[in-house]
Amino acid sequence: MGQKINPLGFRLGTTQSHHSFWFAQPKNYSAGLQEDEKIRNCIKNYVQKNRRISSGFEGIARIGIQKKIDLIQVIIHIGFPNLLIEGQTRGIEELQINVQKEFYSVNRRLNIAITRVEKPYGQPNILSEYIALQLKNRVSFRKAMKKAIELTEQTDTKGIQVQIAGRIDGKEIARVEWIREGRVPLQTIRAKIDHCSYTIRTIYGVLGIKIWIFVDDE
Repeated sequence: MGQKINPLGFRLGTTQSHHSFWFAQPKNYSAGLQEDEKIRNCIKNYVQKNRRISSGFEGIARIGIQKKIDLIQVIIHIGFPNLLIEGQTRGIEELQINVQKEFYSVNRRLNIAITRVEKPYGQPNILSEYIALQLKNRVSFRKAMKKAIELTEQTDTKGIQVQIAGRIDGKEIARVEWIREGRVPLQTIRAKIDHCSYTIRTIYGVLGIKIWIFVDDE
């Protein structure tokens, strides 16, 4: 009763694929997992430090990692032309040096590539960052949720559900508020659903944002 499962893990092998592709022996698996986490955090920290103040948020949809014997290929799916795209080669080289410093490996080269996402507001990660930015600027949570849904509707998605939990608007008691537009069939495995959960620190405490986007039927 009432057991929750991550929509992406639930659909692995049907409509979803892994964001990391590599093979490891069982005893080395946890080290490989921590390595992935380190690479992702390092990239996000670099983008946060170097983004222009006016650009607002990172705009990273997802980070894919492929590991080979002598090479680690990192593909950053980015939504907006920010610092990494503008100074294309300089930005990528600098990022590569930064990641290599954090994650020192003698035997393997690191290669970072960037691809642009066609419809950034169809990506739950970018949308949750947008909502987080609105909430930090003291915009009403309902207004922020409705605006996010309007932006998503322009990208031809079939449905979206947005949920915010925590001390919303600084109220004493934490609560959960959600809004849905269109269909979001979470129990249908064939339905391709994008999902993300995002935490945001406000002066009242931590808020959690969850977004489900129904892309299409397989």
